[in-house]
Amino acid sequence: MSELLTSVTGGFARITLNRPEALHALNTHMCRNMAQALLTWRDDPSVRAVMIDHADGTRGFCAGGDIRVLAESGAGDGREARDFFFTEYRLNHLLFTYPKPIVAIMDGVTMGGGVGISMPAKFRIATERTTYAMPETGIGLFPDVGGGWYLPRKPGQVGMWLALTGARLKAADCIAAGIATHYIPSEILGAAKAQIAGASQTDNPERALQSGLDALDESPGAPKELTPENRERIDRIFALESVEAIIAALEADGSDWGKAQLATLASKSPESMKVSFRQMREGAAMQSFADEMRQEFAIACRVVARPDFAEGVRALIVDKDNKPQWQPSTLAGVSNQRGDISCGH
Repeated sequence: MSELLTSVTGGFARITLNRPEALHALNTHMCRNMAQALLTWRDDPSVRAVMIDHADGTRGFCAGGDIRVLAESGAGDGREARDFFFTEYRLNHLLFTYPKPIVAIMDGVTMGGGVGISMPAKFRIATERTTYAMPETGIGLFPDVGGGWYLPRKPGQVGMWLALTGARLKAADCIAAGIATHYIPSEILGAAKAQIAGASQTDNPERALQSGLDALDESPGAPKELTPENRERIDRIFALESVEAIIAALEADGSDWGKAQLATLASKSPESMKVSFRQMREGAAMQSFADEMRQEFAIACRVVARPDFAEGVRALIVDKDNKPQWQPSTLAGVSNQRGDISCGH
C-alpha cells in the first residue's frame, strides 16, 4: 500500500496521506515523494491548484513525523534523522514558496509535521474533528517545521504559549488564532472537495476557491482556550523575558487557568522549553522563511541527539508511562551555554 497518493484531474492536483496505522505521520520517503509531485506540478501549466488531505475513512490528518525512528537514529550516528529533517524542511520551504494555491484539509489530528505541511497553505480548513498542537517540548524537541516563523506571528503571545505548553486547540480556537482560515463540518467535506476541484479548473482558481470556501464556511462557536480573559493573561504573561519569569507570573496569577498552565509546563523538558523560548524570540525577527528553516535544521541536528529526546519518546511513545526523567530536571540546571549550543550558535 502506497503511503502517499497523488492524482491530477483537470487543473486539480491532489496529495493524499495514506499511512493510517501511524495517523499519517510523515517519514522521509513520504516527504521526498510529496516534494517531487509538487515540483512536477509547479512547472505544469495545466495544474492550477493543489489539495492536501488524508485517506477517506481514516483518522487524523497528520500526527507529525515518525519520531520513534528519529529517536533511534539520534541515539546512534544521527544520519537518518538528519536526512529526514533535511528532506522535510525542504518540503516545508517548497510549500511556503509555492506559486499555486494550496488547500489543506486539517480534518482530525494536526500536529508537528502535519502543521508543517498545512500552515503554508493559502486555505486551511478545520472541522469539528480538528485537534491542532505543537507538542514538541513534551518529547524533548522544539516546535520545528517552521514553528519559529509561524508561531511568533500569531496574535499577541499566543504563539509563545502554544510553543511552551503544547496546548491542543479545537476548531474554534484554530480560527481565533489564525491557524485555520475556514470551518467546514466533516459531513459536508465531500461537497467542499468537489468545490475545490471545480475551482481548480477556472481561470482564476484562487478567487474561485476563496468564494467557494467562503460560501461553505460556518461558525465553529466560541473559543474554549482563547477566551478574552485567557488572551489577556497569555499576552501579558508569555511576553515576559524568560521561561522562569513566565512561571513566576503564572504562580502569582493564582487562577485555575494559571495553575493548569503551571501543571502543563512542569511536565515539559526544561531544556526544550528554554530552546523553544529562544527560538520564538529569534524567529520573530527572522528576515525570511529560508533563514528560519536553516536555523531549525541546526537546532534539530543537535537536539535530536540530546538525552531528553530519547527519554521523551520512551516515556510518551514507547513505554507510555508518561514519566520522563529530564536531564537537567529543572530550568535552573539548563545553562545559557547549553541553550546557545542547542540553538546552533
